[in-house]
Amino acid sequence: MNEEPHKFFSTLCFNKAWDLIEKPDRTAAEDDEMIHLAHASIWHWSKRPDCTAKNLSIGYWQLSRINAVLGDGPNALQSARICLEKTPRDDAFLLGYAYEALARAEFLAGNTENAQEHLAEAVQQAEQISEAEDKESLLNDLKNLG
Repeated sequence: MNEEPHKFFSTLCFNKAWDLIEKPDRTAAEDDEMIHLAHASIWHWSKRPDCTAKNLSIGYWQLSRINAVLGDGPNALQSARICLEKTPRDDAFLLGYAYEALARAEFLAGNTENAQEHLAEAVQQAEQISEAEDKESLLNDLKNLG
């Protein structure tokens, strides 16, 4: 397969999954679709020649968020761990969101101590973000945890 379909579907699937995350009245079928879309997005990204660790970090972050939204703590945690593993260590924004995903999953699983540790790390990363809008976005998401 040439790379054009992967470019198209990696983005399309990510954006459609995000639209469903934000939809307040999803059906059970749409919940399933969200998961499939996130997996498809990651797969298509992995087939692109321009795929970077950043792209995979974002994809696994989205998958973790979807699992958290659906109340699936074990899969949210598994995806968050992969997200952190893929995240470039020199990107405070992505690292902050990787720790946000871990904190969210740990809170969901009832592991408050671990969640608080990840939340503290996410806040530390947020303080290192120079772009005001990115910093504010992460800090706002962190306020909603716990």
